[in-house]
Amino acid sequence: MIRVLLADDQGLVRAGFRSLLDDEDDIAVVGEAADGETAVAAARELRPDVVLMDIRMPGMDGLAAARRIMAADASVRVVILTTFDMDEFVYGALRAGVAGFLVKDTEPEELLRAVRVAARGDALISPSVTRRLIAEYAGRKAPPAPDARLNALTPREREIAELVAGGFANDEIARRLSLSPATVKSQVSRIMTKLGVRDRAQLVVLAYESGMVRPGWLG
Repeated sequence: MIRVLLADDQGLVRAGFRSLLDDEDDIAVVGEAADGETAVAAARELRPDVVLMDIRMPGMDGLAAARRIMAADASVRVVILTTFDMDEFVYGALRAGVAGFLVKDTEPEELLRAVRVAARGDALISPSVTRRLIAEYAGRKAPPAPDARLNALTPREREIAELVAGGFANDEIARRLSLSPATVKSQVSRIMTKLGVRDRAQLVVLAYESGMVRPGWLG
Protein backbone atom coordinates (compact mmCIF):
# COMPACT_ATOMS: atom_id res chain seq x y z
CA MET A 1 0.00 0.00 0.00
CA ILE A 2 1.34 3.42 -1.00
CA ARG A 3 0.86 5.90 1.83
CA VAL A 4 0.18 9.47 0.64
CA LEU A 5 0.16 12.79 2.47
CA LEU A 6 -1.74 15.66 0.82
CA ALA A 7 -0.44 19.20 1.40
CA ASP A 8 -2.51 22.00 -0.15
CA ASP A 9 -4.08 25.13 1.32
CA GLN A 10 -7.32 24.58 -0.61
CA GLY A 11 -9.66 22.13 1.07
CA LEU A 12 -11.54 21.45 -2.13
CA VAL A 13 -8.36 20.42 -3.89
CA ARG A 14 -7.40 18.08 -1.06
CA ALA A 15 -10.88 16.55 -1.06
CA GLY A 16 -10.74 15.91 -4.79
CA PHE A 17 -7.32 14.29 -4.61
CA ARG A 18 -8.34 12.19 -1.60
CA SER A 19 -11.44 10.90 -3.36
CA LEU A 20 -9.43 9.93 -6.43
CA LEU A 21 -6.55 8.30 -4.55
CA ASP A 22 -8.63 6.43 -1.98
CA ASP A 23 -10.53 4.72 -4.79
CA GLU A 24 -7.35 2.86 -5.73
CA ASP A 25 -6.62 -0.50 -4.13
CA ASP A 26 -2.90 0.19 -3.76
CA ILE A 27 -3.02 3.81 -2.50
CA ALA A 28 -4.18 5.24 0.85
CA VAL A 29 -4.27 8.90 1.93
CA VAL A 30 -2.90 8.89 5.48
CA GLY A 31 -3.09 12.61 6.22
CA GLU A 32 -3.65 16.17 5.04
CA ALA A 33 -1.98 19.52 5.66
CA ALA A 34 -3.04 23.06 4.75
CA ASP A 35 0.38 24.72 5.07
CA GLY A 36 4.07 23.91 4.94
CA GLU A 37 4.70 23.76 8.68
CA THR A 38 1.85 21.31 9.18
CA ALA A 39 3.08 19.23 6.23
CA VAL A 40 6.54 18.90 7.76
CA ALA A 41 5.08 17.84 11.11
CA ALA A 42 2.65 15.39 9.47
CA ALA A 43 5.40 13.81 7.38
CA ARG A 44 7.49 13.30 10.51
CA GLU A 45 4.57 11.70 12.36
CA LEU A 46 2.93 9.69 9.57
CA ARG A 47 6.01 8.68 7.53
CA PRO A 48 4.22 8.63 4.15
CA ASP A 49 5.78 7.14 1.04
CA VAL A 50 4.72 10.09 -1.11
CA VAL A 51 3.82 13.71 -0.34
CA LEU A 52 1.73 15.62 -2.87
CA MET A 53 2.85 19.16 -2.06
CA ASP A 54 1.33 22.41 -3.30
CA ILE A 55 4.22 24.77 -4.00
CA ARG A 56 2.32 27.95 -3.06
CA MET A 57 1.01 27.87 0.51
CA PRO A 58 0.78 30.44 3.31
CA GLY A 59 3.70 30.68 5.69
CA MET A 60 6.29 28.09 4.71
CA ASP A 61 5.95 27.41 0.98
CA GLY A 62 5.95 23.95 -0.53
CA LEU A 63 9.57 24.07 -1.65
CA ALA A 64 10.88 24.92 1.82
CA ALA A 65 8.63 22.23 3.31
CA ALA A 66 9.83 19.68 0.76
CA ARG A 67 13.46 20.39 1.60
CA ARG A 68 12.82 19.92 5.32
CA ILE A 69 10.87 16.71 4.77
CA MET A 70 13.54 15.19 2.53
CA ALA A 71 16.33 16.29 4.90
CA ALA A 72 14.58 14.52 7.78
CA ASP A 73 13.81 11.34 5.83
CA ALA A 74 15.38 10.71 2.42
CA SER A 75 12.97 7.84 1.74
CA VAL A 76 9.96 10.19 1.49
CA ARG A 77 9.23 11.17 -2.11
CA VAL A 78 7.79 14.63 -2.75
CA VAL A 79 5.75 15.46 -5.86
CA ILE A 80 5.19 19.19 -6.23
CA LEU A 81 1.77 20.50 -7.31
CA THR A 82 1.61 23.77 -9.23
CA THR A 83 -1.17 25.80 -10.83
CA PHE A 84 0.92 26.92 -13.79
CA ASP A 85 3.26 24.74 -15.80
CA MET A 86 5.86 27.52 -15.84
CA ASP A 87 5.79 28.14 -12.09
CA GLU A 88 8.89 30.08 -11.04
CA PHE A 89 9.60 27.65 -8.20
CA VAL A 90 9.59 24.40 -10.14
CA TYR A 91 13.18 24.47 -11.35
CA GLY A 92 14.33 25.04 -7.77
CA ALA A 93 12.12 22.18 -6.62
CA LEU A 94 13.66 19.72 -9.06
CA ARG A 95 17.12 20.97 -8.17
CA ALA A 96 16.32 20.29 -4.52
CA GLY A 97 15.61 16.66 -5.35
CA VAL A 98 11.84 16.32 -5.47
CA ALA A 99 10.47 13.37 -7.42
CA GLY A 100 8.81 15.62 -9.97
CA PHE A 101 5.85 17.89 -10.33
CA LEU A 102 2.30 17.98 -11.61
CA VAL A 103 0.12 20.77 -12.91
CA LYS A 104 -3.05 20.79 -10.81
CA ASP A 105 -5.36 20.37 -13.79
CA THR A 106 -3.57 17.20 -14.88
CA GLU A 107 -5.66 14.21 -15.87
CA PRO A 108 -6.57 11.80 -13.03
CA GLU A 109 -4.62 8.99 -14.67
CA GLU A 110 -1.49 11.14 -14.66
CA LEU A 111 -1.86 11.90 -10.96
CA LEU A 112 -2.18 8.20 -10.14
CA ARG A 113 0.81 7.39 -12.32
CA ALA A 114 2.85 10.10 -10.61
CA VAL A 115 2.13 8.67 -7.17
CA ARG A 116 3.12 5.17 -8.26
CA VAL A 117 6.23 6.33 -10.11
CA ALA A 118 7.39 8.35 -7.10
CA ALA A 119 6.65 5.53 -4.67
CA ARG A 120 8.90 3.13 -6.53
CA GLY A 121 11.77 5.58 -6.28
CA ASP A 122 11.72 7.02 -9.76
CA ALA A 123 11.13 10.61 -10.87
CA LEU A 124 8.25 12.01 -12.86
CA ILE A 125 10.05 13.48 -15.86
CA SER A 126 7.52 13.88 -18.65
CA PRO A 127 8.68 15.13 -22.05
CA SER A 128 5.53 17.19 -22.55
CA VAL A 129 5.95 19.48 -19.54
CA THR A 130 9.02 18.88 -17.41
CA ARG A 131 11.59 19.05 -20.19
CA ARG A 132 10.21 22.36 -21.45
CA LEU A 133 10.09 23.85 -17.98
CA ILE A 134 13.59 22.78 -16.99
CA ALA A 135 14.93 24.07 -20.30
CA GLU A 136 13.23 27.41 -19.73
CA TYR A 137 14.74 27.93 -16.30
CA ALA A 138 18.11 26.44 -17.14
CA GLY A 139 18.26 28.91 -20.02
CA ARG A 140 17.90 31.82 -17.61
CA LYS A 141 20.77 30.74 -15.40
CA ALA A 142 24.46 31.48 -15.72
CA PRO A 143 26.36 29.87 -18.61
CA PRO A 144 26.89 26.10 -18.17
CA ALA A 145 29.81 25.08 -15.99
CA PRO A 146 31.60 21.86 -17.03
CA ASP A 147 31.24 19.11 -14.42
CA ALA A 148 34.18 16.74 -13.98
CA ARG A 149 31.85 13.96 -12.88
CA LEU A 150 30.69 13.56 -16.47
CA ASN A 151 34.16 12.35 -17.44
CA ALA A 152 33.43 9.09 -15.62
CA LEU A 153 30.67 8.19 -18.09
CA THR A 154 31.26 5.91 -21.04
CA PRO A 155 30.01 7.12 -24.46
CA ARG A 156 26.95 4.86 -24.14
CA GLU A 157 26.22 6.06 -20.62
CA ARG A 158 26.50 9.66 -21.76
CA GLU A 159 24.07 8.96 -24.61
CA ILE A 160 21.58 7.45 -22.18
CA ALA A 161 22.04 10.34 -19.74
CA GLU A 162 21.28 12.81 -22.53
CA LEU A 163 18.04 10.98 -23.34
CA VAL A 164 17.05 10.93 -19.67
CA ALA A 165 17.65 14.68 -19.65
CA GLY A 166 15.41 14.92 -22.69
CA GLY A 167 12.55 13.49 -20.68
CA PHE A 168 12.48 10.00 -22.15
CA ALA A 169 11.35 7.05 -20.03
CA ASN A 170 13.40 3.84 -19.92
CA ASP A 171 11.23 2.00 -22.43
CA GLU A 172 11.48 4.92 -24.88
CA ILE A 173 15.26 5.01 -24.50
CA ALA A 174 15.38 1.26 -25.05
CA ARG A 175 13.51 1.58 -28.35
CA ARG A 176 15.69 4.44 -29.58
CA LEU A 177 18.94 2.63 -28.78
CA SER A 178 17.78 -0.94 -29.55
CA LEU A 179 18.39 -2.06 -25.98
CA SER A 180 16.23 -3.95 -23.52
CA PRO A 181 14.36 -1.90 -20.88
CA ALA A 182 16.18 -3.91 -18.19
CA THR A 183 19.55 -2.91 -19.65
CA VAL A 184 18.54 0.75 -19.75
CA LYS A 185 17.29 0.61 -16.16
CA SER A 186 20.60 -0.87 -15.04
CA GLN A 187 22.57 1.71 -17.01
CA VAL A 188 20.56 4.61 -15.58
CA SER A 189 21.19 3.36 -12.04
CA ARG A 190 24.92 3.08 -12.79
CA ILE A 191 24.96 6.58 -14.27
CA MET A 192 23.27 8.07 -11.18
CA THR A 193 25.77 6.29 -8.93
CA LYS A 194 28.73 7.60 -10.93
CA LEU A 195 27.37 11.15 -10.89
CA GLY A 196 26.34 11.05 -7.26
CA VAL A 197 22.76 12.17 -7.94
CA ARG A 198 19.73 11.06 -5.98
CA ASP A 199 17.34 10.39 -8.85
CA ARG A 200 16.43 11.17 -12.45
CA ALA A 201 15.26 14.67 -11.58
CA GLN A 202 18.68 15.64 -10.25
CA LEU A 203 20.32 13.95 -13.24
CA VAL A 204 18.25 16.16 -15.55
CA VAL A 205 19.25 19.30 -13.67
CA LEU A 206 22.94 18.34 -13.72
CA ALA A 207 22.74 17.71 -17.48
CA TYR A 208 21.44 21.22 -18.14
CA GLU A 209 23.67 23.00 -15.64
CA SER A 210 26.81 21.30 -16.95
CA GLY A 211 25.99 21.91 -20.60
CA MET A 212 25.67 18.21 -21.42
CA VAL A 213 22.42 19.17 -23.10
CA ARG A 214 21.11 22.57 -24.14
CA PRO A 215 17.63 24.01 -23.59
CA GLY A 216 15.38 23.01 -26.46
CA TRP A 217 17.91 20.60 -28.00
CA LEU A 218 15.22 17.97 -28.62
CA GLY A 219 12.68 20.45 -29.99
